[in-house]
Amino acid sequence: MKDIKLSGREATIVRAIGFSESMLGAEILDSTRMAPEDVGDTLNGLIAAGFVEPIPYSDQVDLAEMPTVAFEVNPAYAQQLRIAVFQR
Repeated sequence: MKDIKLSGREATIVRAIGFSESMLGAEILDSTRMAPEDVGDTLNGLIAAGFVEPIPYSDQVDLAEMPTVAFEVNPAYAQQLRIAVFQR
């Protein structure tokens, strides 16, 4: 098990999504109060790393469709992400 290190933006988005239910991209935007471009780029980075999964699954999410896509934390990394988020 290796330690996961998250940037501030990544930790903010993972914290907003939470660990129990999926969250729509529009809700993430409202919750984080970040620029849509920053949220989109950060989500795509988290998806590429395997930490977050879009529903329905895709390798990358376009900025235009992001508000209507649901996102959830990958259960395989939930424990490590929880530690990474709350140790910040």
